[in-house]
Amino acid sequence: MARTVSPVIPGFNLTLGYTLIYLSLIVLIPLAGMLVYAAQLSWQDFYQIISAPQVVSALKLSFGTALVAALVNGVIGTLLAWVIVRYRFPGRKIIDALIDLPFALPTAVAGIALTTLYAPKGLLGQYANELGIKVAFTPLGIVLALTFVTLPFVVRTIQPVLEDIPRELEEAATCLGANSFQVLRHVLIPALLPAWLTGFTLAFARAVGEYGSVIFIAGNMPGKTEILPFLIMVKLDQYDYLGATAIGVMMLVVSFVFLLLINLLQRYLIKH
Repeated sequence: MARTVSPVIPGFNLTLGYTLIYLSLIVLIPLAGMLVYAAQLSWQDFYQIISAPQVVSALKLSFGTALVAALVNGVIGTLLAWVIVRYRFPGRKIIDALIDLPFALPTAVAGIALTTLYAPKGLLGQYANELGIKVAFTPLGIVLALTFVTLPFVVRTIQPVLEDIPRELEEAATCLGANSFQVLRHVLIPALLPAWLTGFTLAFARAVGEYGSVIFIAGNMPGKTEILPFLIMVKLDQYDYLGATAIGVMMLVVSFVFLLLINLLQRYLIKH
């Protein structure tokens, strides 16, 4: 297969070399260093660390809440992108700008704001408690924080794809006798699904490693609301660097496998 040559940035070897050097310095070398440091542990010691009840509980909580938050944003983010692209109304540009707020807002500030709002005596938390719903210091609060932080990833991934879908396709399908559900199933979903999976993947990946916005609203109760990033920080504060590294390697492996499966599914959908 012939190599495509860019007329804008010539020199394949030079640009590839810069790319690999940058990728190695930023991603590969730090990850390799973590793996080498973790190699000081025997398999038995490594398994003993990652199979501890506290670690397993934090693993389930971190990946479970990240998955729920990504799925929630998959629905809400798609609806927001649809409204912004397909409708014109007063305040549309303001809503469009507010979607990017979690990118600019420090995550710790977001966590403090959400905790203040949904605490048992907070502005909304007090009414939730009257209904028997506890938000702060529960997994529900963690999902809420992760949903807030990861919403832009889904919206900004789907929005340009929606803008590129001609409305004539929907109108043509309608003229051919398709109802709204058939237009959604056979026209919109196939076009949006690869972008939706990309946004879902980005949201999930960000949510798994989120720390700042979660530690305040989670309460960090071992076995209940303790996430893996916080557990790593606890290990580091206790100078248990090998334990923190072992948990980090476990997070890396689980995240890589999950993201690999999503990417394979995405490639399959694009080909078919």
